[in-house]
Amino acid sequence: MSTASVKYCLFWMHDMPTTQVQQDDDWSRMLEQALPQANVPTLLMVLYHLTGDRKWLSERYQCSRIMGLDDNDSGGLPEDVQNEIRSEFFAAVMQWKNGVAPALPGPQEKELVLMLERSVGETIPDSYGPMISSWLGLDPEFRLDQRGEFAMRPDFKVVIIGAGVAGICAAIRLKAAGISYVVIEKNSDAGGTWYENKYPGAGVDTPNHIYSFSFAKGDWTKYFALRDEIQDYFLKVVDDFDIRSNIRFNTRCDSLVFDESSSRWKVEITADSGRHEMLEADVVISAVGILNVPKYPNIPGLDSFTGDCFHTARWPDGYSVEGKRVGVIGNGASAMQIVPAVADSTKHLTVFQRSKQWAAPFERFHKDVPSGVRFLLREIPFYQEWYRQRLAWVFNDRIHSSLQIDPEWPHPERAINRRNDKHREFFERYIKEELGPRQDLLSEVLPDYPPFGKRMLLDNGWYRTLIKPNVSLVNTHIDHVDGNAVVTKDGKRHELDTLIIATGFNAVNFLSSLEVVGRNAERLADRWAKTGAEAYLGVTIPGFPNLFVLAGPNTALGHGGSVVANLEIQVRYVMGLLKQVMRNAEGQRFEIEVRRDIHDDYNERVQSAHQKMIWSHRGMSNWYRNDQGKIVAPTPFRNDDYWHMLRATRLEDFIVRIGADAALEESIS
Repeated sequence: MSTASVKYCLFWMHDMPTTQVQQDDDWSRMLEQALPQANVPTLLMVLYHLTGDRKWLSERYQCSRIMGLDDNDSGGLPEDVQNEIRSEFFAAVMQWKNGVAPALPGPQEKELVLMLERSVGETIPDSYGPMISSWLGLDPEFRLDQRGEFAMRPDFKVVIIGAGVAGICAAIRLKAAGISYVVIEKNSDAGGTWYENKYPGAGVDTPNHIYSFSFAKGDWTKYFALRDEIQDYFLKVVDDFDIRSNIRFNTRCDSLVFDESSSRWKVEITADSGRHEMLEADVVISAVGILNVPKYPNIPGLDSFTGDCFHTARWPDGYSVEGKRVGVIGNGASAMQIVPAVADSTKHLTVFQRSKQWAAPFERFHKDVPSGVRFLLREIPFYQEWYRQRLAWVFNDRIHSSLQIDPEWPHPERAINRRNDKHREFFERYIKEELGPRQDLLSEVLPDYPPFGKRMLLDNGWYRTLIKPNVSLVNTHIDHVDGNAVVTKDGKRHELDTLIIATGFNAVNFLSSLEVVGRNAERLADRWAKTGAEAYLGVTIPGFPNLFVLAGPNTALGHGGSVVANLEIQVRYVMGLLKQVMRNAEGQRFEIEVRRDIHDDYNERVQSAHQKMIWSHRGMSNWYRNDQGKIVAPTPFRNDDYWHMLRATRLEDFIVRIGADAALEESIS
């Protein structure tokens, strides 16, 4: 710290009340104690913001490449360099704490790319610059406060279907823009997936520091939070942003019907009491998501099982498997969380495996965030923002290039390209290590398809659980259920007290929980039954004006990433469209409908891109496809590509009709 800075600090502290001086002494001690636990590459990024000194971007401070999913806290830097960074960081932060403004609060986009490159030790595409800028709060279109930007009629109203993560995000953005809205939620509280899924071990497979809103920091106790902490976070966001009063709980949306005479949607809802009501909305935002309709296997006799039988998403409150003979059908994400969580308390646990899964090492499973790190994330400017950017790169697009099929690769039975084959070698070696003395199980658990052909799971102790003496893995397919027994194709009876259905959700039949009727009385379900679920950018559909779908077709992140960030981008896109249309409408009613040619061209590009990716690999089966084999769930695009598509907000992609009656004038085509 310079002599002038020291004099400034002493002068500033001299005029402060004693209690304030004590509080700041305590704060500085907490900062000093936190620094040994800090992520050094993140400290570097904050230092550049605070000081503006380009030396922090020089080769001396180039961090090493992150291996696997580790945070690389040291950055691979020599100890003396790490100590230099911590010391300079302390001085810069104390100057900021004492009122000195950051020297460089808003770096240019090229600098942001260079900063991330220095931090993660890899080349970052230039296209990442604008996206990083938006997540740092530097893009005006991503800022919450948009009041005065929307020229709406006094009676303009939006109906949001669902108060899960997507609905919460949409409600907050609408409120911040001064737009009247109501949220229809079938459950008794918000949270969506996290309200409904209460099974043991439920949690995120994405770091919660990016599985959270950019505008609402969470003071997380774990790196990968479990269900209760995640649900508490979203409920706190609901209350902090004061949107609860606009949510109608215990209310189901039955249908959406577009009224061409008024250019409004008729929204039929039913309360728990059975009372029906019809709402009218200028705009409807579907936030029903894809993980809300449980999928049950077609097993003869399943509905007559004489013990306790339920889907993971319908886990009974307070239900215990203590001392019971338990069966779990499925071995996907929910099973991989439940099985290790309950195995030790059961008398015996039988896993009925439908297909083998790849799982990656999960070094931070159940690991607490140290108090010092929580302090830095909570208190220091730019720290959580840059920590999020590092995580986003590792968990988002880092592997995207390795998921492209190499048609010349000579071993398609095991991998799709050379890098993917290296991934296979790594994961296979890991599985062998986890099985230890039970190598006889290797053939039972080792997948016969390339890694990442299905969304990669994180190992919660799955393999170590399978080798426990009270756990059995059954690979033979189930034939039927008879009384309290699951009977497999080989004729064996597996008698159980509890049967848990862990077969996921009906994720490819979008908006299946309600009827949607658009222009010319066309049912959306009928169209998608013919074409498969399709939407422009996954958000908007020709023939269904003023309807926007969040987490729509081909927006799931098959290659990794944060669905919360994706939803924020989609909501901003909707808000950008509404802002432009309202300016044109000048207080009149309007319809905004994506052009058919734009929609069709986009979806052709989606499917063409999918054919080059791993989930189109021959013989591959996953939940990404509909019954006709069309890939309708994941996006084939990188996160930055999708970000740029939605940030553009091209009104010329739409037909906009403006007017007060049924004969709306077409203003843009």
